Amino acid sequence: MSLPSRIRDATDPRASVSRRERWLIAEFTDPQVVLSWAIVGGGLRRVRTVAWYQVEERELRPPVDPRRFLRQRLEESGMAEAVGLLTSRSLDSYVDVERSYGSWSARCIATVGLGNALRVGDPPGPTGRIGTVNLLCSISGALSANALIEVLSLASEARTAVILEARVPSGVSGLAATGTGTDCIVVSAAADGVALEYAGKHTVVGHLIGAAVTEAMRRGVEVWKEENGEGARR
Repeated sequence: MSLPSRIRDATDPRASVSRRERWLIAEFTDPQVVLSWAIVGGGLRRVRTVAWYQVEERELRPPVDPRRFLRQRLEESGMAEAVGLLTSRSLDSYVDVERSYGSWSARCIATVGLGNALRVGDPPGPTGRIGTVNLLCSISGALSANALIEVLSLASEARTAVILEARVPSGVSGLAATGTGTDCIVVSAAADGVALEYAGKHTVVGHLIGAAVTEAMRRGVEVWKEENGEGARR
């Protein structure tokens, strides 16, 4: 099936995206059910706002507590209830992709940095580099808890597939990276309405979220490579 997509021209009226100083802010018109492992506001919650904060490496050096640091910035900016993400990536490089089919749509807002590239299973410990992938993946309708977890899994799978295609080596093992050491994925769905029970690859929703994340990641990786070169780290 052929699906329309838009880059930084998403038509989804449920959420607006804005840049404000060091913030990238996604604001929903209605509360959303959100699942993530975000450093602030992680877990399963109902929120209206997901916000990225652009940070400099020196700001997070020990003994700084990153969670406390970001929570304080959110509170100072009037977004204490938001899901918060940290990134060193220039927020001007964000990618916004929407895919739709029938009554369903999926949107992926992504910041992509691969300086801290690692392969799953690499030994633990700091790499001395910064760079992360942060994704907000939004579904237009309501999802059951099962389906929301499935969407998170598919978004993660799509992210990994694109990074493998990009042939970026792990900074530790030298093998093909599958992500970075600090990636975070946030998935959201409508809080009200009849919830879809499943969202696997055979479903429209599963297809849409996979396609949206894949396109957003490909564009984000392409920009990152143009800025940094094939072997660069950021």
